[in-house]
Amino acid sequence: MPRTKGDHEARRRDVSAAVWQVMATRGFAGLTLRAVAAELGATTGLLTHYFPTKRALVAYALDLLEQRTLSRPRRGGGGGSPATLRDALLDILPLTPEATDSNRVWVSSWDAALSDPDLSTDYARKYAESRERLRARVAAAQERGELAPGDPTQVAAGAQSFALGLVVQALFDPVTFTPRRQVELLDDYLAALAAGAR
Repeated sequence: MPRTKGDHEARRRDVSAAVWQVMATRGFAGLTLRAVAAELGATTGLLTHYFPTKRALVAYALDLLEQRTLSRPRRGGGGGSPATLRDALLDILPLTPEATDSNRVWVSSWDAALSDPDLSTDYARKYAESRERLRARVAAAQERGELAPGDPTQVAAGAQSFALGLVVQALFDPVTFTPRRQVELLDDYLAALAAGAR
């Protein structure tokens, strides 16, 4: 009996779940066809139907990671009020198990991105888009008098760098950089930015 489109889509979802699980537990370096097949309980031959090369698997994994990141629930913006810079930065941090898994995968994927010019260009684009979203929130906060006047592009670049640095610290030392400690450090950072507005 021939397979239906529904079977194919269900199998793709199973493969996606297996790819995600491998990345979350083994990092990007552990992402191989063999590891995904083992997680899926299938043969590598089945996976080559979806990913004929390791490069295809990596590209798919990065797309999956971006989809999961963008579809994650976000803070703020409810009730007609705009989401704040703080909300956006909290959304970056590994404050929940899901956010920790996502950040572990992102950080472990940097090596692959740095060694592949196409991926490197794509990552630069993604981080630039993230900075632009932060810039808009900085500019809005400046208009409301919550942040000191200045170049919102520069402030956004600093905020993104602070958050990403905190992500790395929390992943390598979760005992010291607990979710509560991350929020405290973020609030101290934002308070320093706001001090100039007074």
